[in-house]
Amino acid sequence: MYGGIEAGGTKMNCAVADQEGKIIASQRIATREPAETLAEIFRFFDRYELAAMGIGSFGPIGLDPKQANYGHVLATPKAGWQNFDFLGTLKQRYPIPMVWTTDVNAAAYGELKKGAAQDCDTCIYLTVGTGIGAGVIVNNQLFQGKSHPEMGHIRIKRHPEDSYVGTCPYHQDCFEGLAAGPSIEARTGQKGETLLENHPVWELQAYYIAQALVNYTLSFVPDKIILGGGVMNQTHLLSKIREQFLLELGGYISIPSVEEYIVPWQLVNESGIKGCLQLAIDW
Repeated sequence: MYGGIEAGGTKMNCAVADQEGKIIASQRIATREPAETLAEIFRFFDRYELAAMGIGSFGPIGLDPKQANYGHVLATPKAGWQNFDFLGTLKQRYPIPMVWTTDVNAAAYGELKKGAAQDCDTCIYLTVGTGIGAGVIVNNQLFQGKSHPEMGHIRIKRHPEDSYVGTCPYHQDCFEGLAAGPSIEARTGQKGETLLENHPVWELQAYYIAQALVNYTLSFVPDKIILGGGVMNQTHLLSKIREQFLLELGGYISIPSVEEYIVPWQLVNESGIKGCLQLAIDW
C-alpha cells in the first residue's frame, strides 16, 4: 500500500492506494495545530502497512535536502505551523521512503500521470483560487532549484483600466495580487461564482492570466498548460484566456492548437491527492 497526504492550510486529504494508484481508503482532516492534526493523520495511516508516502504541502516549504529546514513548513500565518518539521515528524512515525514537495507540484504530477497531461513530457499546472501557484514538470520530473518556483508572484503589466492596488501583502500588484480569487471579491464586492459571465472582471482575469501563461510559455515551452483551482470553475473564462493568450503571444513562437495547449484540469479536486499517491508509487 502507498500513502498520500495533500496538506492544505484548511484541510489535509489523506489516502491509501494500491500499486495501480486505485484509492482504497481516504479521509479529510481539518488543519488545526500540528499536534492535533498529526494525531488524526496517524490514526488514519496506522491501519495500513505502507511501502512509501508522498506529501504535497502548503507552503512555502523547505525543499533543499542539504538545508536544515528541509521538510519544514516555513513562513505561514497558520497557527503552530511556522518552521514546523512536518516531514521529520511523519518519518519518525513511519520509517519508509517519502517524497516531499509542494501541493501544486503534486497536482501537476497527478495531471501528468493520471489526468490532462498524460501525453506530455513537459507541462505546467496552474491553480487559480484563494492564491495562485504553479507546478512545473520537465522531462517527467518535478522542476525545482534551491526551492520551489513562486510563479504566482511574477510581475505582470497592469490593465490600463484597472486601478485596484492588489491583494498580495508582499508585492500588492503581482500576478496573485491582481488575479487570485480575493481580488475578484475586493473589486466587485461579490464572490466570483455569483457574477454573470459578461461581468467586466472576467476580461481582467483573462488579461492577467494570459500574460502569465505567455511568460511561462516563453520560459519553459511546455507541451501543455493545465488550469485548475476554484476561479477556473467558471468555465466561460477558459475561452477568454485562450483568446487573450494568442493576442499577447503575438505569433512569436509556434504552439499547438490553443484548445489543445491550454486545457482545464481533468482530475479536478483529485489532482493533488492522486499526484501524492503517484509520487509514492513512482519513488
